Amino acid sequence: MPVALVTGGSAGLGRALVHTLGARGWTVVTDGRDHARLAAAVGTLPAVVPVVGDVADPAHVEALAREVGWLGRLDLLVHNASTLGPLPLRPLRETSTEELLDVWRVNAAAPVALTRAVLPQLRTASGVVVSLSSDAAVEHYETWGAYAAGKAALDHLTLTLAAEEDLTAYAVDPGDMRTAMHQDAFPGEDISDRPLPETVVPQLLALLAARPPSGRYRAASFAQVPA
Repeated sequence: MPVALVTGGSAGLGRALVHTLGARGWTVVTDGRDHARLAAAVGTLPAVVPVVGDVADPAHVEALAREVGWLGRLDLLVHNASTLGPLPLRPLRETSTEELLDVWRVNAAAPVALTRAVLPQLRTASGVVVSLSSDAAVEHYETWGAYAAGKAALDHLTLTLAAEEDLTAYAVDPGDMRTAMHQDAFPGEDISDRPLPETVVPQLLALLAARPPSGRYRAASFAQVPA
């Protein structure tokens, strides 16, 4: 039975991916900061192991690695948990150094720490690392500076780990989605024209099935596989 670790499984793309992998027979370890929200999202799924905590907390990273260690292998690690930073989004001139660091701890440093913690299990299974990126990592949008810089760093760190550790790793831009985080970025605006995160999951599965060389990819570039 394949094993996945998907951070940020209580909402959005993380939740959709956890449900799909669970339905396909995977054992999935996932997390979220809010106990009630995580339980409501995945608590009824029999093959899912929910772990409450913040990915930027070293003790939580250890807890996730411990769960993976008990399972003995890790076929897929998905760095999905992230933060926009202070809301409403603001120009960099109004963003403090500590606020920048808080965003980068979650969006860039935490995925490196987690990957490092589960390297033995990734190697055992010849596992794949997927870091959810953004077009903001390569474009320059006003008020998105803190988040965008964190995602750009995540891209680079993910692919550097691939080179250093002989891993297969992908930085993946999933495109705009109709999620709570996206709504937070555009308060008061109608985002109903954005696709639901469930529509991105088949694209991610197609990427994993194709298993191209490590690199940065757009999810929409991959033909969808049957759900």
